[in-house]
Amino acid sequence: MTSSDRSRRLFLKESLALAATAPIVAGSLRAGQGGGDLLAFVGTFSSPLRDVLPTQVDLPPGNGRGIHVFRVDRETGAMTAVGVHEMGTSPSCLALDASGTHLYSANETDRVGDDKHGTVSAFAVDRATGTLTPLNTVQSGGAGPTYVSLHPSGRFLLVANYFGGSVAVLPILEGGKLGEPVDAKVDAGEIGPRKATHAPPGSFAISGHDRTHAHMIQADPSGRFVIHVDLGLDRIFVWKFDAETGKLTPNEPHAVALPPGDGPRHFHFHPNGRWFYSIQEEGSTIVLFDYDAERGRLSPRQTISTLPPGFAGSNFTSEILVSADGRFVYAGNRLHDSIAILAVGPDGTLSYVGEEWTRGDYPRSFSFDPTGRFLYCCNQRGDNIAVFRVDVPSGGLAFTGHYVPVGNPSHVVILDAAGA
Repeated sequence: MTSSDRSRRLFLKESLALAATAPIVAGSLRAGQGGGDLLAFVGTFSSPLRDVLPTQVDLPPGNGRGIHVFRVDRETGAMTAVGVHEMGTSPSCLALDASGTHLYSANETDRVGDDKHGTVSAFAVDRATGTLTPLNTVQSGGAGPTYVSLHPSGRFLLVANYFGGSVAVLPILEGGKLGEPVDAKVDAGEIGPRKATHAPPGSFAISGHDRTHAHMIQADPSGRFVIHVDLGLDRIFVWKFDAETGKLTPNEPHAVALPPGDGPRHFHFHPNGRWFYSIQEEGSTIVLFDYDAERGRLSPRQTISTLPPGFAGSNFTSEILVSADGRFVYAGNRLHDSIAILAVGPDGTLSYVGEEWTRGDYPRSFSFDPTGRFLYCCNQRGDNIAVFRVDVPSGGLAFTGHYVPVGNPSHVVILDAAGA
């Protein structure tokens, strides 16, 4: 019996035990169950269009066509193609505003013409049809923007520029358009080693320890602090945020260190706002931090692998999400091509439950639908999105049989157009 077989059997055994004892969170099941379909917007790597557009993309050729739009059956999770907003700039990360009327894309370009910077685009969303109407495109404050998020105030867009090793704050203007950056910070420090401290045995997972690489940026739940990670520096940075001006000032302390070479990539807050989970790309780990919301301070408390016991070889982690009820953490494994499922204990510590095969190659990210009953996994190299049903009591994932063909999908966001 392989280690994968053993871990799957362990997952089934523990899932049954959890299902027998865990209450069903009725509120999360009822949420978003209004009439009509949902809308899904899928960001892709889409550089084939560079031959017909003036933008030059310093990335391997992508198979996507821009931002792909789908209707989603809220009962079965199935996705039906509606159309594509064609872009040759690899809109690899998307963010919807709270009203669901505006969409923002990080266009993961290294340069535009001869200028060494990337761009961010704003769109108006037709909630009835999913049609995107371009509003404007502005510089992102650095090269290769790989992540965008909305500040809780709704007045600013936060951008992480991977190739530029910088983060920026862009104002959202009247009508949803974007202004030029009001602040930008360039990461600096000692680059971590190419070999991760927590790399699995035999790993050749070497990605971002050649220079600074800002990989994610997001405000804390209060909006008073903004947090970003730099994979190359093995650091998580905390900034005080001025909600009037959009300016960032270093918090005290300004950064916390991850183990050398492990490479922090993404993070997610627990719904209680007190626990913060960071996933490391090259170390294949999750680190639990206690978060002091008053002072914006992170204190590490646990490190756990995203891989099954006994795994050896190379793996790159990708996405991390906490379930809406706070009972499970999901972590993406690329090369292992799995989504790890970890149970959250009463004190926030994690225990490995099992994993689910993504039914594709290189899962770059995944997202839940508004009900939390379905998970959509972007298999970047597999050119598809695989749809899974979430068993809420146990946290388990079951493949629905729905494959959605999309060239190099990177990120999916789902809008409940029938909601407020």
